[in-house]
Amino acid sequence: MDLLCLQECDPSDLPDKVGHLRLRLATQENRLGLAVYYLEDRFTALDASAFSLKKSLHDRLLSPAHERLIGIQLTDNETNHNLVVGSFHAAPLTASNSLRRKQIHAAHAELLAMGEGIVTLMAGDFNYPFFTRRLTEHMKDAGYDLSLSDLRTYTRYRVFRGHFDFATSRGLDIHSVETLPRGASDHLPILVQAEYSPDGD
Repeated sequence: MDLLCLQECDPSDLPDKVGHLRLRLATQENRLGLAVYYLEDRFTALDASAFSLKKSLHDRLLSPAHERLIGIQLTDNETNHNLVVGSFHAAPLTASNSLRRKQIHAAHAELLAMGEGIVTLMAGDFNYPFFTRRLTEHMKDAGYDLSLSDLRTYTRYRVFRGHFDFATSRGLDIHSVETLPRGASDHLPILVQAEYSPDGD
């Protein structure tokens, strides 16, 4: 594993290193607990930032969720590619799909601003289990690919089963998105395997 994107973790309980992966950035004082780890031997970590996105009513009434995106800029020491990786957490199902699409587009804009034209991968909890075909069309129109996992990532409640966690990308060929066995989270983790597109940066 080269990169690890976390959502809904406890930043105060995160180690600086997990195996050969080093923590680059984690949100603080945020119930969503976003973080990104990277493989030190392969990547040189450059810029890193946490971003606030448009709030849902749920965010305004309950615990703060100021930062819904972490972006890190990296140089791949093996291939000399530059890339930006995002760990993303969209508004919950109490919000509308329209709001989540606005958050996704805003998140892409923030990542793009970290390095225009750079290869981009954003993974996380999109909270978008329904009408994903339409979302795929929106992403394609914006220049991104949307990749769902091979199995559903949330199965705890009959009504809300579906693909909640997936990835968007540009400049990458996504070979697979595998749903992994359940851990402590109520979401199943996903493993994205990708390589640079021939026409990527």
